[in-house]
Amino acid sequence: MILKTFYFFLLFGLLACTGKKQAADPDVYYTCSMDPQVVSDKPGKCPICKMELTPVKRSSVKQTDDIQLSEQQVKLGNIITDTIRTGNIGEEIVLNGTLNQNGNAVNSVSARLMGRIEKLYVKNAGDYVSKGMPLYELYSEELNNAKQEYILTLQRRKLFTEQSVIDFDQVIRSAANKLRLWGMTESQIRSLEHSGKATTTTTFYNDKSGYVTTVDVTEGSYVMEGGTILQLANLSTLWAEAEVYASQLSRIPRSAQAVVEIPGVHVATGRIEFASPELAEGSRINRLRITINNAGNKLTPGMPAYIRVKTQQRNALYLPSDAVIREKNGATVWLKTGEETFRSQMVTLGMEGDGLVEILHGLKEGDVVVVSGTYLLHSEFVFKRGADPMAGHGH
Repeated sequence: MILKTFYFFLLFGLLACTGKKQAADPDVYYTCSMDPQVVSDKPGKCPICKMELTPVKRSSVKQTDDIQLSEQQVKLGNIITDTIRTGNIGEEIVLNGTLNQNGNAVNSVSARLMGRIEKLYVKNAGDYVSKGMPLYELYSEELNNAKQEYILTLQRRKLFTEQSVIDFDQVIRSAANKLRLWGMTESQIRSLEHSGKATTTTTFYNDKSGYVTTVDVTEGSYVMEGGTILQLANLSTLWAEAEVYASQLSRIPRSAQAVVEIPGVHVATGRIEFASPELAEGSRINRLRITINNAGNKLTPGMPAYIRVKTQQRNALYLPSDAVIREKNGATVWLKTGEETFRSQMVTLGMEGDGLVEILHGLKEGDVVVVSGTYLLHSEFVFKRGADPMAGHGH
């Protein structure tokens, strides 16, 4: 009797267990949140990382374009969503440019009268010339005559008494002013007065500091009045100049802030102070100019530069740039469609700036999109569906 009772309960237990297995949901599979390629029809541990497999219900998404993740996959994949909204956004344009001399800081040293260059103290482009340094010696008959006239006037004043009808002081001032206008310094004029002797050549000194850009004469050559001796550039400021298409220029505000990057050397900021009013001949290109500081003269003309300029801002629908997956077929984002379910959505992009991108088509304000973990969703879709989500958008 006891043995019969034991077999009865054993049979009942086996039938109960069999009933439970039959009641298992066939629409559930098990996968690893760390290794999604592991798929099983029963619970257990991942053979790769030894974590417990996670149940995933597939019927809810099987007949749609959506993909469903487990709560654990969402957490481990760092999938973060945000609500798309409108706001002000401006595009950043990156232009190729070059550093050039500041045209407003270039000075020409010119001869104030005709003569022969007897000596050049500065002969090479690139040399730095400080204020007060000698530049050249000039032999000039006209200047020598003016020096002699000044000395004679000083001597005559000593010979005549105070009752003279000639105002020698006025004559001396006029003679001295002529020498100043022709480039002689106060020290040279005083030396004439004290020595009473004039040298046959006159040394001319630099009245502004800078770097020599060109030397236009040689020793022994003649120079005409107004002829250029050399040119100096003050490099404490430089021009960063860039070419920009006319279609881009219309979107850049005048006096806009710009960032000038010299690769591996320096970053400077400035404002656009000039935009060419006409296109370069035979092209659709304008020229922009930004003045930047060059403290310590670390930068030199001719260096290449990247110039970043922001366009005028406008109110638009936008997303973080990292939320967008860009492929050769177009751009997509992952739209949240339900509790831990997501769908790939094709979008048309507009301008970009400050890590944001404008959405022209494909989304509306209030949509919830994935802003972190997009590539995990992308790879999960390809693994589970065996196709790229872009393929379903129909190009």
